[in-house]
Order: sequence, then structure tokens, then C-alpha cells
Amino acid sequence: MEIRRVQVTGGSSYTLTLPKEWIESLNIKKNDPLGLLTQPDGTLLITSKIIEKQIERIKEFSISTTIDENYLLRQLIGSYIGGYNSIKIISKTRMPSYIRLTVRKFTQITIGQEVVEETDNSIIIKDLLKPAELPFNSTIKRMHIIVKSMHEDAISGLKTGNQKIAQEILIRDNDVDRLHWLVVRQHNMILQNVSLVKKMDITITLASTYFIISRIIERMGDHVVRIAKNAVYLANINLEQKLADKILSASDLALDIFNKSIGSFFRKDIQASNKNIESVKKLETLCKEINNLASNQNGRIAISIGYIVESIRRIGEYAEDISEIAINYLIAEK
Repeated sequence: MEIRRVQVTGGSSYTLTLPKEWIESLNIKKNDPLGLLTQPDGTLLITSKIIEKQIERIKEFSISTTIDENYLLRQLIGSYIGGYNSIKIISKTRMPSYIRLTVRKFTQITIGQEVVEETDNSIIIKDLLKPAELPFNSTIKRMHIIVKSMHEDAISGLKTGNQKIAQEILIRDNDVDRLHWLVVRQHNMILQNVSLVKKMDITITLASTYFIISRIIERMGDHVVRIAKNAVYLANINLEQKLADKILSASDLALDIFNKSIGSFFRKDIQASNKNIESVKKLETLCKEINNLASNQNGRIAISIGYIVESIRRIGEYAEDISEIAINYLIAEK
């Protein structure tokens, strides 16, 4: 670190000289304006980029007519998550129809991506969503509501034998994935362009915390899908009442821990987060009891119950992780 001393000029103005190498590398001239951004930790960011418009980051793919559509889709999603706001796909020959279908699929499973220009051998996709238009907290709350309702419907399907619920839950899990990708994208954009911190009214630490919580909720959604798929197999099977009751109790407890973990995080309640962590022990004990009862069932039935209980337990443990993250963040914030 280079140390420079503050000087006082005119009795009231504080000045600090800037490194010559930095000035020359950015071709800064006399009277050129520089932007100053005060960071939450008290540091000062000096930048020559003072134009308010979003930095244009373009990703270009030159593809062949034999490219695998799944590989192309993964590259497009990677570009989206990486924070590129313009994606251009170019082919030396006429673009195959399956490439256009893959691009259409990409725009449907991501938020804010639209095809703005298309020719026989090129496609341009633009990001039409400004980062500040959908703040992190709103996205996390929406993800919580979706996964919560998915969980409730999965258990309802187990009780009623409704086999259509699993397919509906799978569709909603795709919505959770879309929202998670958006959080990852915005987090990466903040790391690449620190001026977005002020525009989004957030700190880098909090953005990283939202990113971790988003990933946890996305994994919870995957476990709910697992519950729903195994509930389909048990739809026409009459489980022992004691076993069924304990599964419902475990599900209710896991969902309660999840709801409280999100609530305590947004309320900034450290004590509630700590109390929530302690309740996971009760869930683990309950899940062990269910597994013991399920061991008396037919092999395939016991396996399905085991998968359901394992996912219920993991949902509770993931909720525990959120409470721990809340405590860690709030302690650091103070």
C-alpha cells in the first residue's frame, strides 16, 4: 500500500496528490472530472467513470451448425449470470432452427433477456432489466413464498393423493431457479461495478449474504420437488396413521423453521435466529422416529418415505443455515 499525506491549502481545503502512474494509465488530463464514491467501511473510491449509464459488457459467440443445443444454453446462462448485458450469436452460415429455439428457451427461463435483433446468421440478445428495478430483498422474499407454497402443496399431495401436484411444483421450481440466477447475476454485476452499490442502496457484504441465502432457498426447492415426486408413488397407499401423523408433524416443523429463519433475518433479530437454530434438534429426532417406523414397511414404500423424510430434514437444516448466516451478518454489521 502506498501512503500519501493529506495537505491543507487555503486554510480550509484538504488535498491529496494522486499517483502519476494511475493518472497516465487512464489518460486523465488537467481539469478532467473524477468521481468520488464513499464506501460503507469509510474507504473512498476514485473513478474516472462518472457517466451514469450502465457499463456495456458484450459477449459474442461464433457457433457452428453442429453445436450441441444444451452446451449453447449453458453458455448463454453463464453469460447471463456473469453480468453481460448484451449477447451476440454469429454463424458463418444460415442459423439452424434449433439454435433459434434454444435462444427462445433462454429468454423464457431468464429475467429481462430479450432478442432485439435477428438476421439469417446472427442474433442479438439484450438485458432490458435495470439492476435497481428488482432489489435483492424483494427477490429473496418472493423465492421464500414460492418454495413455502411448493412445500405446502407437496405435503397436501401426499395427504390427498393428488398426482398432478408434482408437475405443478416442478414448474414453480423453475421460477425459483430463474430468481436465483437473477440474484447471482446482480451480485456479480456489483462486484464488477462498485458504483451499483449506491444505486441499489446496498453494501457488498449484504449483496453477498443475499447471494448465499438465495442459493440455499434454491436447494430447498430441489428438495421439495423430491418430496413431491415420492409423494406420487405413495398416493394410493394407506400409511399407518401414526406414521402419517409424524411425517406431517416433521413437515410442519421444517416449514416453521424456514419461515422463522427468513423472518428473523429481515427483522435483524439475532435472538430469534439463535432460538430457531435450537429447534432443528427436535426435527432431527422426529425424522429418526419416522425412519424407524418406516423400516416396517414394504421395501419400495420404505424407500419413498425415507426420501421424503430426508428432504424434510434437509429443508430444516438449510433453514438453520439461513439463521446462522443471519447471526453472522448482523454481528459483523454491528
